[in-house]
Amino acid sequence: MGGGLYSTEQKDFDKTLDLTRIKAYGDTMNDGKVQISFTLPVEDSEKSMVAAKILALKMGLEDPTVVYHASLDKDFTFFVVYGSLIHTIDFSKIQVESIDVEVMSKEEINEYIKDKVNRKVIVLGASTGSDAHTVGIDAIMNMKGFAGHYGLEGYEMIETYNLGSQVTNEEFVKRAIELKADVLLVSQTVTQKNIHVKNLTNLVELLEAEGIRDQVILICGGARINNELAKELGYDAGFGPGAYAEIVATYFIKEVQIRKNMNKK
Repeated sequence: MGGGLYSTEQKDFDKTLDLTRIKAYGDTMNDGKVQISFTLPVEDSEKSMVAAKILALKMGLEDPTVVYHASLDKDFTFFVVYGSLIHTIDFSKIQVESIDVEVMSKEEINEYIKDKVNRKVIVLGASTGSDAHTVGIDAIMNMKGFAGHYGLEGYEMIETYNLGSQVTNEEFVKRAIELKADVLLVSQTVTQKNIHVKNLTNLVELLEAEGIRDQVILICGGARINNELAKELGYDAGFGPGAYAEIVATYFIKEVQIRKNMNKK
């Protein structure tokens, strides 16, 4: 009986789904239920709770309720607010410039390079600028990789150079020229005040000044990176969270092969 009830309810939910007017989903379709959290620079009091509710109303929440609040310091209070979002989105009109590749395995990538490129692909990677975090670049480059996805160091036909963190763009470009790198991988974790955008843009400018921008495949990645942003900044591709070595490698080896064929013409 329980299974039949669930099936009936689910069927009803699907009937109400309108991709042109999507709302957040909480307990039932179109209820708009969301939970948000934020900090206000005021002391924890009844007045600040009212302020949090007013702010939630201005965000577009109906009947907001402060379900949790705590003093972080004398003049700072953390809030969790629950309510129903009134806004909708037209999902059918959203256009995303995604990277569409049929991901190959490590073995397939090595065979592809042997067959199509006929030499090792040279990959240079680093966390550039003031960024001291190496988790992202290490997940792609280092032998152990991340979550069972082994990094590019373990690929027979890929020669890797991981420069680590806080590498200046000038040093990165210098090493790219010395190594005659095919692929440049840039990781950006620190993003306060859009420092990642400034740093990524500066790198493109330096590569153009050296006359080698078109000679390399330039890829960036990080928590706030996506392919659309990367393209806007002058990169060939951008990968956000959840991108593993084989995904990135599948993309760049095909680009290496395409450019190799173009140079033959």
